[in-house]
Amino acid sequence: QVQLVESGGGLVQTGGSLRLACAASGLTFSRYAVAWFRQAPGEEREYVAGFSRTGGYTYYADSVRGRFSISRDNAKNTVYLQMNGLNPEDTAVYSCAAGQRVITSSLRLGAAYDYWGQGTQVTVSS
Repeated sequence: QVQLVESGGGLVQTGGSLRLACAASGLTFSRYAVAWFRQAPGEEREYVAGFSRTGGYTYYADSVRGRFSISRDNAKNTVYLQMNGLNPEDTAVYSCAAGQRVITSSLRLGAAYDYWGQGTQVTVSS
């Protein structure tokens, strides 16, 4: 049984930081493409950052580049998202996802991923 569990969300002020974690069981992250997505109320789900399945490539959405950083700890089978310089536009439910057969052209599409966590709420006050 595959399970992805996010943690680390919360309420912060503008300019603050949070570190999200996604812990996996039932799969090994190093064998999967892994990504963070977010979805704000009334908005479509948005790709935030992720790793390719192979090749060691890292990707970021333009909206978070330079502020967010994705990393992983293979020993803990956990992927992190360090978020700095948060602003109210970052308010959303953040979810991690893993896909075994994600190709480069669909890496930013949620439909490409096989497994999803339930998400963690990030709220940034103005």
